[in-house]
Amino acid sequence: MNTPDPNVGNLRAPRWLTPFGLFALLFFIGAQLTAFFISPPERDMGNLQKIIYVHLPGAWLMGVAYLVVMVASIGYLWKRRERQDLVAASAAEVGLVLNGLTLALGSLWARPTWGVWWTWDPRLTTTAILFVIFAGYFALRSFVDDDDRRARWSAVVGILGFINFIIVYMSVRWWRTLHQVQSSPETLDSPYVLGVRLNAIAFLFLMIFFIAYRYHIARIERATQSLEEERALTGGAVHV
Repeated sequence: MNTPDPNVGNLRAPRWLTPFGLFALLFFIGAQLTAFFISPPERDMGNLQKIIYVHLPGAWLMGVAYLVVMVASIGYLWKRRERQDLVAASAAEVGLVLNGLTLALGSLWARPTWGVWWTWDPRLTTTAILFVIFAGYFALRSFVDDDDRRARWSAVVGILGFINFIIVYMSVRWWRTLHQVQSSPETLDSPYVLGVRLNAIAFLFLMIFFIAYRYHIARIERATQSLEEERALTGGAVHV
């Protein structure tokens, strides 16, 4: 049975959330500016190469967000605690945004380098499937009314989605593909390493902030829903 979060009635955001969000934003701006100005144009791609400072960290942190979904989903199936379901849903929402960003920036990069906006390359195709899975995750959550059933079914989809992320990650090694193999600081030329590392940290900070903020909003939404249900059952008399 779904065990409600005992602190769900406490609707105040954590004190650290707002200053951390401001810090994350400033760090991101600083990381982008640093990466842009210290890295020279790439020999073949010129300044188009600088899209890597968003595309690559975004793809990495998409995977981290989906990992949080999987861990929280397993936790919910084991413990049936509401907060685990809300954490999973919050991380899935952030992961979906990063998933869409990865696809969009990949298309912008593909046009001048491959000559097409899109091709059914294994990496691109599995990433698009991943986006559809988590879009379906939220469609499922919107159509199922029972809290426990919604959380259980969502947890299963979230776990399957992360399994698909592993396929996305390994696709460039398992199949012949236009997409290059996984990039890392070890595979990049030295002028670009610092910029990628700084922006990976910046994306991590932003991901933490957005998951925490979305979790806070989810608790407010769940508390509001509980109050509305209580008001409906009691004919408008609600004890807070």
